[in-house]
Amino acid sequence: MFFDGRLSADGSVACSTCHDPARAFTDGRPTSAGIGGRAGQRNAPTILNALYNATQFWDGRVKTLEEQAALPIVNPVEMGQPSLDAAVARIAAIAEYRDAFQKVFGGPPNGGDLLRAIASYERTQVSFDSPFDRFMAGDSKAIDDAARRGWELFNTRARCNKCHALTEQTRDTTYFTDNDFHNIGIGIIRHNVVALARQAEQAITSGDTSQIDRAAIQTDMSALGRFLITKRERDIAAFKTPGLRNVLVTGPYFHDGSQETLWDVMDHYNKGDGVQNPYLDEDIQPLALTEDDIDAVVAFLASLTSRDYEAQGIKELARQRELSRTHRPQRDTARAFGPKPQQPKLPRP
Repeated sequence: MFFDGRLSADGSVACSTCHDPARAFTDGRPTSAGIGGRAGQRNAPTILNALYNATQFWDGRVKTLEEQAALPIVNPVEMGQPSLDAAVARIAAIAEYRDAFQKVFGGPPNGGDLLRAIASYERTQVSFDSPFDRFMAGDSKAIDDAARRGWELFNTRARCNKCHALTEQTRDTTYFTDNDFHNIGIGIIRHNVVALARQAEQAITSGDTSQIDRAAIQTDMSALGRFLITKRERDIAAFKTPGLRNVLVTGPYFHDGSQETLWDVMDHYNKGDGVQNPYLDEDIQPLALTEDDIDAVVAFLASLTSRDYEAQGIKELARQRELSRTHRPQRDTARAFGPKPQQPKLPRP
């Protein structure tokens, strides 16, 4: 069913449309498109290793993969079904599915089992076996000197471990995420988040996952991130820390797909704040990384590519490197080597 467009209202969109195995279960687009080419507001995260996520979606609006699977089916911008029951009726009309549900679940197709089937498939999609894993297992030649230096920078001056590790004291060699939410300065300059927060407080009922899902995918309130769920001021424009495995082949990057290359990502972090953002995470600050430093961190990130995507990763690294030589829209050396700007006080949403 993960690959079956008949789950959608017009038969054109499957789960795999946005989570394509050939693209490491992403779609390669800044933000995903659903039925009728309708554009959403969020970048499609990979489902590889999603079974280890503490929460699902960029804003953590649900916890389980079953809950995650339900929402795109009924979102008007994504798969567009009027209800989960409508999707079940479509599947129940197909003899092969009726037989499969009877064999596996002991009964006819129903909503709960449909979601369990999709989530069960997603839980099989694990991805480790990268050069970095082989290096950590004792193969000193599995990664090159640049990647080894990048791993040291990742945990020190580049400050990546502030979010991409379970604790700042213990290096994370497994998932590369703190399972938390942070405002890293993405999207702030394009949106009046204070006005959007006021709008969300009035328009969205706390705990109404369907309302939250539609706001996140269909409206500019998407920029509010975790605030849509918690209504806490500190969560305005905060988004989940993604894991980093296969990050080279799962761009473009961040919740809005706004950064095309890993060099763009590093330039964003290197310059620190750069905008007057009172909600900015306290760990975001100018890093004073040189070009060699940035290249080394990118080399480390590339070493997290699993064997299944090795050939794709080689091509993608070459593409991104070539682009980075002529197009670096986020690079700001003066800010990167300057002091951390004074943050404005928090306004009341």
